[in-house]
Amino acid sequence: MKILTSLGILLFLNVILVTCQAMRHHKFVVRDASFTKLCSTKNILTVNGEFPGPTLYVTKGESIIVDVYNRANYNITIHWHGVNQPRYPWSDGPEFITQCPIQPGAMFSQKVIFSEEEGTLWWHAHSDWSRATVHGAIVIQPKPGHTYPFPKPHKEVPIVLGEWWKEDIVQVFNNFETGGGDPLASDAYTINGQPGDLYNCSNNETFKVNVEHGKTYLLRMVHGGMQDLLFFAIAKHQLTVVGSDGSYVKPFKVEYITISPGQTMDVLLEANQPLDRYYMAAKVYSSATNVSFDTTTTTAIVQYKKGKHIIPSFSSRTPYMPSLPSSNDTNASINMISQMRSLADEAHPIEVPLNISTNLFYTVSVNSLPCSTCEASHIPGNRLAASVNNISFQLPSGNNILNAYYHHLQGVYTQDFPDVPPELFDFTASDLPTFLRTPSVDTEVKVLEYGSTVELVLQGTNLLAGTEHPMHFHGHSFYVVGWGFGNFDKDKDPLTYNLVDPPYQNTIAIPKNGWVTIRFKTQNPGVWFMHCHLERHVSWGMAMTFIVKDGKNPEEQMLPPPPDMPHC
Repeated sequence: MKILTSLGILLFLNVILVTCQAMRHHKFVVRDASFTKLCSTKNILTVNGEFPGPTLYVTKGESIIVDVYNRANYNITIHWHGVNQPRYPWSDGPEFITQCPIQPGAMFSQKVIFSEEEGTLWWHAHSDWSRATVHGAIVIQPKPGHTYPFPKPHKEVPIVLGEWWKEDIVQVFNNFETGGGDPLASDAYTINGQPGDLYNCSNNETFKVNVEHGKTYLLRMVHGGMQDLLFFAIAKHQLTVVGSDGSYVKPFKVEYITISPGQTMDVLLEANQPLDRYYMAAKVYSSATNVSFDTTTTTAIVQYKKGKHIIPSFSSRTPYMPSLPSSNDTNASINMISQMRSLADEAHPIEVPLNISTNLFYTVSVNSLPCSTCEASHIPGNRLAASVNNISFQLPSGNNILNAYYHHLQGVYTQDFPDVPPELFDFTASDLPTFLRTPSVDTEVKVLEYGSTVELVLQGTNLLAGTEHPMHFHGHSFYVVGWGFGNFDKDKDPLTYNLVDPPYQNTIAIPKNGWVTIRFKTQNPGVWFMHCHLERHVSWGMAMTFIVKDGKNPEEQMLPPPPDMPHC
């Protein structure tokens, strides 16, 4: 028996060795590169000199190594958005949460572990506002022998929605931080790095998709923008949504999609219209009052071809333009959340937690804090802030939460994050007392036992500006079992939950002055950030951190850190 056991151990170690040897490596070099857009030239931070950065192609269940070289003048981290990284938060990437930043001249080999995800996700910088230009798509193909739950498309096209400032983004961020008010609105939105021909100096670089009549194309949508939700459509074409956030959904057709920063979608485009040219276009949805935003429309062109050639008769004609909802149309903005349903079939089962062991209720608010020098704020003597349960999250300095948790270090964070807001009030009322606006400022975490079944109600408030909040949870996907406008009613609203086929996502936009209920099971030990993906809100403190404790069995415990973790 001892011989067999030893032989088994040797075989197991050999498998591990072969697996490690076969793990694919990718090289990300973070460096400045010069780009010209909107009639002006500037240097931006890039990966491998590209904007957007390179698309990663992987297979479901694969693990890869990404060697990140920082050849820039600023600290950097890279986050693999929607990749749950089972038992391995060390490569998750949020600055001062799970790692110290990669300093200029340094390198960090990040192990990225794909597990249940399939479809489209993305990667991006997670330090200051560098993700404005440091981001790219991730395409996760089915395992060998498996296929899509829909007819295989003729071609797949990543569509990365982004944002562009003429001014240097570091300066935009610095002015935003010191001024205390809203950030400077961007000068353009982009599709695959190009603003589109409605802007000056953009006609020759507009992104184009060539299609053949009768064929179907899979658009892998990524919203990499910083500030607002977007409406997106293609003129005279319906879109069929088949996936979101690395998970498939029951197909449904729409005239347009609403996509929030951080969210991804898999969308089928059927080339079934007369041979011509058609704009795909995106513009902002922004419902907050007295908040400036980019009012422009970014475009790309879908152009039909016959054989290998574009038909000359319409190659110079102005494309058809889609009709998009008004920028403040809140009812139009919920067209996605109201139709999403998990595929929930035999090949793609789901497991919605039914017996809840942990009930949490978190408010998300825009607040204000005293600041005598904040001249850009529209509230005299104050700066804008944001909070979860009236706590404005403060990043630790000189260390990170994961390192402190793993090594039992004191003084980096406290474990006092409340299960409910400290004060209950009419969250979505139109005239709320001013004393409610001031949050506390702390680095607090919520500790969860391994294997907990959690229901979390995320409630928007109308304290300073009722608006949408696309909340992203690291390390876990979750089931969106309910949503609504107004205040959550604990007696009535759970009766409307979808516990049969709710969508399985990692980012969900809380409707303006509304609520969302998510459920998840804590099967991923480690330190995991949750935050709003509107960059101004997370910078103001709309964030918190979960710690999921180890389970009892070895396969339920966090793996040790790699030897090359960056130091503060």
